[in-house]
Amino acid sequence: MASQQNKFVYTTERAASEGVTDHKKLPKLIETARNLAMAPIKAGAVGLASSGRVYLGANVDFEGLSIHAEQFIIANLALNSEPELTHLVVSDDGTVFRGPCDRCSLFLQEIDNAAQIEVLIKNVNEEDGSFKSLESHMPDKFGPDSILPAEVSLLMPRDNRLALFNHDSSRRICSNQKRCSHLKCMALKVALKAANKSYAPHTECPSGVALICEGDVYEGWCIETVACNLSLGPVQAALVDFLARGKGKGFDKITGAVLVEKKGAKVSQEDISTMLLKKIAAPNCDFSVFHCYELPKENTWDIM
Repeated sequence: MASQQNKFVYTTERAASEGVTDHKKLPKLIETARNLAMAPIKAGAVGLASSGRVYLGANVDFEGLSIHAEQFIIANLALNSEPELTHLVVSDDGTVFRGPCDRCSLFLQEIDNAAQIEVLIKNVNEEDGSFKSLESHMPDKFGPDSILPAEVSLLMPRDNRLALFNHDSSRRICSNQKRCSHLKCMALKVALKAANKSYAPHTECPSGVALICEGDVYEGWCIETVACNLSLGPVQAALVDFLARGKGKGFDKITGAVLVEKKGAKVSQEDISTMLLKKIAAPNCDFSVFHCYELPKENTWDIM
């Protein structure tokens, strides 16, 4: 679903048409990124992925539940199945380029090649600045590599082996999801697939969300950091997809949402998702929560 072209993703050819032919030219798109921000202080970020595509990020403020520009890029990388980020530029005025804040550095550290990600550092008096590794930006960091196996990484493909409880799904939408064309049933399938992609190694509480707007469905999943209280919730991640592919639609056009999470999860996304949707979505937004369980490793079929 996230493969459709959007204004936050530039192909190599499109980036070149804007003068971005290598990582040193990424600042050429910083004003474009900043103009997409939805906050009083407009911060933007531009990142180069290992595929050669260029990603834009912008900060979005939800009265305490903000998405930083760097987080926006990370969520968009995940939505588009990018394996690595190689270079990053961040600015809130278009002239001074800084390293990521501590919160966003924690997100970046969850990526497999985090130490090699190069970030532009440039003050107002410098013409070009210089790229420095994230490792040099945070030499004494505490990150996921301190407590997680090496094969666990934010942008790696994953399948959390989650399935819905039969009684939970059939009771609240319809009895035949496999052949159903109802938009809400489609959203439930999307939310379950999102939960299966969720990056939640620290709490082991994966979750996924699907947002419904004018016949289209947008997806997002929880993205954790080693500081779990700073994680990006599934609704926030789905809003990245919505902003990227929603063709300028307002949040108030969102009329439905589905959350899938583990039954009895020690870290539930239901309350914060409800609060955020009440702030931004249509007043009559239909929000449903469905519970799932983890299949044994030898059983990975999709019960939907």
